[in-house]
Amino acid sequence: MKSIKICLFVIIAFFSFQTEAQGILNKIKDKTKQRADNKVDNTIDKGSDKTEDPTQTNSNSADNNNNINTTAAVSPGLKVYQNYDFVPGDKILFEDNFLDDQDGEFPAHWELKGGQAVLNKVAAGEEGLFLTDGNYVVVAPRIKTQNYLTDPFTIEYDFFAANDGSSGLITDFKTKDGEEAPLYISFAEASFTPIGGNALSKGSAGQDWTENFRNKWHHIAIACKNHQLKIYIDQTRTLVVPDTHADFVSVVFEGIGEQDHPIIFKNIRIASGGEMNMIGKKFTEAKIVTHGINFDIDKASIKPESMGTLNMIVKVMQDNPEIKFEVDGYTDNSGTAAHNLTLSQQRSDAVKDQLIKMGIDASRLSAKGFGDTKPISDNTSPEGKANNRRVEFVKM
Repeated sequence: MKSIKICLFVIIAFFSFQTEAQGILNKIKDKTKQRADNKVDNTIDKGSDKTEDPTQTNSNSADNNNNINTTAAVSPGLKVYQNYDFVPGDKILFEDNFLDDQDGEFPAHWELKGGQAVLNKVAAGEEGLFLTDGNYVVVAPRIKTQNYLTDPFTIEYDFFAANDGSSGLITDFKTKDGEEAPLYISFAEASFTPIGGNALSKGSAGQDWTENFRNKWHHIAIACKNHQLKIYIDQTRTLVVPDTHADFVSVVFEGIGEQDHPIIFKNIRIASGGEMNMIGKKFTEAKIVTHGINFDIDKASIKPESMGTLNMIVKVMQDNPEIKFEVDGYTDNSGTAAHNLTLSQQRSDAVKDQLIKMGIDASRLSAKGFGDTKPISDNTSPEGKANNRRVEFVKM
C-alpha cells in the first residue's frame, strides 16, 4: 500500500509539472491574449544598459551565465539555398544594420515602445539589437508614414536563436484598427496567430531545431501577398498561412527580454512589392531592377539569401532563350567614388559568374559597375541608401 501511494504521488507531481510547463509555453505563444493592460515594463536605468562586447563576461553582458557566442555566424553557402524562392520587395521602406549607431546606445532609427533595449556588438564591426528588460519589450521601426505596409510586402531580419533560456522574437503585425497578429519564432518553433483565429505552428518536424538550430544566427524572411503569408527560416519555407483575414499596415518587434537572456536580432529590411510575376511569361521589359542580391559589407561576396532573386533571373532567361542581359551594379555614396566604382564592378562580375555557374551561357551576359553615379533615391537615409544599392539586369 505504501508503494502504491508513493507511485500515485510521483504520477500526480509529474502531471502537475507538465501542466505548469505547458501553461508557461501557452502564455508565451498566445500573444493575442497579452494586451497592453497586462504588459509589465521591467525598466531599469538606461545607463546600466551600456554594455561591452557580449562575448566578454560582465554583469550586463548577454553572455553572462548563458554562454552565448554571437560571433559564431558562419555563412551556409549559396549551394544550401539553391532551391530558395523568396524574392524581396522592389521598394525598400526601411532598412537598418546599425552601422551609424553607437555601441551601448538605443538605435536612432527605432522607437522604444516598452521595456528596454540596447545595441551590442555581435561580430567585428557589426551591431545587434538586444531586447533586455520587459514583458514585453517593444521596438518599432521609425517610419514617417504611420500606415506603411501595403499588400504585397516583405520583411527580412537575422535572428539569434539562443538556447531555451531566452524567449523567441515576436513580429507583431498590426491593422489600421489596432488589432494584432503575432508571428513567434524561437529556437523550437514558428507560430502565427491570425486575428480571431487559432495559432498555426511548425515545430521541429523536418528540422532538428533543438540541436542544429539554436545558438546560431538565422535569416528570417516573410512575404505577404493577397493575404497569404509565407515564412522562411534560412533556406526553408517553414510556414504558410493561406489567409491572414486582415490587411496589415505596420509592424513592431517584441518579446520577453531579460538581461541574462536577451532577444537578439539585426539587419532588418521592410519592402513593398515582392515575388515579381515574370516566371513563364514573355519578357518584354527593358530591365529588371532588383534589391534582393545582397553582399557582405564593402565586399563582392554574395549572401546566400540572394539565391531567390538569382533563381528568378535564371528562370526568366531559361523561358526567354533569346534574351541577353548586362548586369549593372550600383552602390550608395558611402566611401569614395573611385572605391564605389571598383566595388560595383566586382559585384557585377560576381553576379555574372554566379549566373554562369547556374547554367546561363556566358555569351548572354556582360557586367558593368556604375558605383554611386546613378542614384534612384536619396543618400541621406538608410532606406534611401538601400534603394540605391541595387543590381539591374538590362536587356541588350
